[in-house]
Amino acid sequence: MIFTPTPLAGAYLIDLEKRGDDRGFFARMFCAKEFANQGLESNFVQMNNSLTAKAGTLRGLHYQLTPNAEVKVVRCVRGSLWDAIVDLRPDSPTFLEWFGAELSAENRTMMYVPHGFAHAILTLTDDVEAVYMVSNEYAPQHERGLRWDDPAIGVEWPISPIELSAKDAAWPDFDREFHGVEHLRNLV
Repeated sequence: MIFTPTPLAGAYLIDLEKRGDDRGFFARMFCAKEFANQGLESNFVQMNNSLTAKAGTLRGLHYQLTPNAEVKVVRCVRGSLWDAIVDLRPDSPTFLEWFGAELSAENRTMMYVPHGFAHAILTLTDDVEAVYMVSNEYAPQHERGLRWDDPAIGVEWPISPIELSAKDAAWPDFDREFHGVEHLRNLV
């Protein structure tokens, strides 16, 4: 695997290191030892699968608080999506900064989303399927989110979302009182 740091500390793009011949290729998508050697989470307890029917559908920006804060490794296995992450770690030099990258079935790139980050996907094609490895179980009581178009964060989406859930549409803008530094310290 090839680990490429993003501009946000602790977040990575991961590309396959293919070994192939005229039959095709073989590559590892995950190796606990390689993740651990990079200082990354290597214990994942769930693998989730999502299918999104329409291009322009946005899911996120989501995160979970401790004790259910989670690391995610996201891969698109059909179609194409844009994966966005936001650093919510109050002590980080990139606090409230975002990064996004295209993940597709064709490029096979994965996004490593550390503890303390909000995460969203925006589908760029119809019938997008994604697979997520997560380090903790989903806990609805610890789920939080941020508004996708929050001006305090300013994510520059590659296309305008045309569909999102009522829950995602209702997330608040970032508010230091509502989210609070102590609240965000519970992410890690």
